[in-house]
Amino acid sequence: MNNVSISPAGLEPNLLREQFSYDRPPLIAFDGVNVPMDRPDDLFITDTTFRDGQQARTPYTVRQITELFDLLHRLSGPKGVIRQTEFFLYSEKDRQAVRACQERGYEFPEITAWIRAVAKDFQLVKMMEIRETGILTSCSDYHIHLKLGLNREQAMEQYLSVVRSALDAGIHPRCHLEDVTRADVYGFVVPFVQQLMRLSEESGISVKVRLCDTMGYGVSYPGASLPRSVPRLLHALRTETGIASSQLEWHGHNDFYKVLTNAATAWLYGCSGVNGTLLGFGERTGNTPIEGLLFEYMGLTGDTSVDTRTVTEIADYFERELGYSIPPMTPFVGKSFNVTAAGIHADGIIKNEEIYNIFDTDRLLNRPLGVLVTDKAGTAGVAHWVNRYLKLSGEKRIDKRSEGVQAMYEWVVAQYGDGRTTSLSDEELLGAARRYLPGLFPA
Repeated sequence: MNNVSISPAGLEPNLLREQFSYDRPPLIAFDGVNVPMDRPDDLFITDTTFRDGQQARTPYTVRQITELFDLLHRLSGPKGVIRQTEFFLYSEKDRQAVRACQERGYEFPEITAWIRAVAKDFQLVKMMEIRETGILTSCSDYHIHLKLGLNREQAMEQYLSVVRSALDAGIHPRCHLEDVTRADVYGFVVPFVQQLMRLSEESGISVKVRLCDTMGYGVSYPGASLPRSVPRLLHALRTETGIASSQLEWHGHNDFYKVLTNAATAWLYGCSGVNGTLLGFGERTGNTPIEGLLFEYMGLTGDTSVDTRTVTEIADYFERELGYSIPPMTPFVGKSFNVTAAGIHADGIIKNEEIYNIFDTDRLLNRPLGVLVTDKAGTAGVAHWVNRYLKLSGEKRIDKRSEGVQAMYEWVVAQYGDGRTTSLSDEELLGAARRYLPGLFPA
């Protein structure tokens, strides 16, 4: 581990204008430096639905938080794939929610807190008897100089003083390196984490570091430059500070549509934990969706210990209880994510649904493959809808070439004769099926 000192340039802000000019999209710079993958043995997910996720929507009630916490617990599975979830502590309602979840007595997800790097916030963590807390430790000069009005040395000492207070009380600190993908990595980030590792060694208490891609600037491309390169960020911290993978966590935002890719890249390059929220709720474009992380985790590890059908229950809860209309094309949870509209696709599905389905969505998500019936669906689409809706299998399945299906499809086409553009509802199709396929409906 090299001894890296805080940059003297820290007296003046370094805004990295060669990459972040502000009057144009940020430049993705390349210097050709590649680093090796270093995937940890233990990969896990952490949750911030009740912290970052709650900043982007109407606040949850105590009951809603408790019920979502129950669903997160079920989604964690027996191995605790979703290891932790964090809470605000500022209002009495926040604290009531924490107490209600503490009373559940679950091992996973562990309840943690989030505070600013000020002493009075730390008192809340002690009062609530929470073992671990996140601490906001902004690390780019945009935040240190322009938001906090400090220089780097002042910011570092303020952050370290709160970490020392946590360690003195036996509480595990988790430092959130806000805006790390726009920070001076060797001028501030590495020296700060070196100090954290010294405190951790002296105290015997593990200090965690959450790398916060606050503005979604992170990239996964080989040869990309710091501070935007996710592989290079993790490599720098692992090699220069001695921090262990188990102490590292990634927290991303989706401003440039890279949130899941960056999260998976963080796993592959040495970060054990990746942080997300249910349905991706979070500041601006949102955080990494927990449901996306879960399937990425399963793909990387082969672990099938989790009951993924809970994902569908969570989606149903958001729509039914919280009144949130999930965009229909949203992977895994949107109503159209496994529904095909093209007739030629429906024809393939009838032969073998693996042709146009990403996996067995019925078994893994309790979401059977669907066909959107319009005038473009063809007789194959109509036959698939009938068989799926009426649960016909084996010899009972209706063939697309049957006279009844042919007549029903003619009726479908006629519905679009006056310019209709919306798909047909199940109720409309059921009425047509009763008319054209009466033999399927016993008197």
